[in-house]
Amino acid sequence: MKCSLIITTYNWPEALELVLMSAFRQTSLPDEIVVADDGSRFDTVKLIQQYARMSPIPIIHAWQEDKDFRAAKSRNLAISKSCGDFIILTDGDMILHKEFIADHKKFAKKFFFTQGTRVLLGKTLSAWVLKSKNLDFTFFTKDIKNRKNAIHSHLLSSVFSRVTKKIHGIKTCNMSFFRDDFISVNGFNEDFTGWGREDSEFAIRLLNKGVKRQDLRFRAIAYHIWHNENSRKSLEKNDFILQRAIDENLTYCVNGIDKY
Repeated sequence: MKCSLIITTYNWPEALELVLMSAFRQTSLPDEIVVADDGSRFDTVKLIQQYARMSPIPIIHAWQEDKDFRAAKSRNLAISKSCGDFIILTDGDMILHKEFIADHKKFAKKFFFTQGTRVLLGKTLSAWVLKSKNLDFTFFTKDIKNRKNAIHSHLLSSVFSRVTKKIHGIKTCNMSFFRDDFISVNGFNEDFTGWGREDSEFAIRLLNKGVKRQDLRFRAIAYHIWHNENSRKSLEKNDFILQRAIDENLTYCVNGIDKY
């Protein structure tokens, strides 16, 4: 089973560098990394080229023109350039636990998509991490929010992980699925522009298609670097698209990955 790690990014090479560093030290490396770049400047391009030269696995740079926040299109483009049978999504501000890839692969099942666990690093800790390039965190690290999520435990995971039909807590910064299941719903809906809801709408179509959601607890951990929130100006429009997928029980989007 070939595995592709998709990392979204936009004009924050300092954070992306930490994500790439954490990807390189995985106990189980992906077969490739594809950076889904939503129109970053040359400093990000230069960083990706630098890490591609030293990388033990192929790194592909999938760049698109900067035309507002277009995460759905960026991910579709990146996945279209990938070769993996199994796709793992994360963001360019998520430092990966060393077992991140291994955990997602361990729980990979056809007709399931997996939601991993996110730990929130506070503002002060995040500033120090970006300066020090520290990649190691524990339950006892200061300035961590939702601290229990920092515990990596096979036993606790077996007790608290579950299958659910809910979309609460859906986050594509830590998600995995099989390519065939992704293609079956035509990927992400590129009608979404601006921040918000493209991940939930994608999950709704998977669920409507019969692809089940499994929530991993205490496994597949990633640490979110603090930053200012994105603009919510597009939420009303995006909420309407999400609600339509719910009301009409949609399993497919017209404006999806098939164009690539």
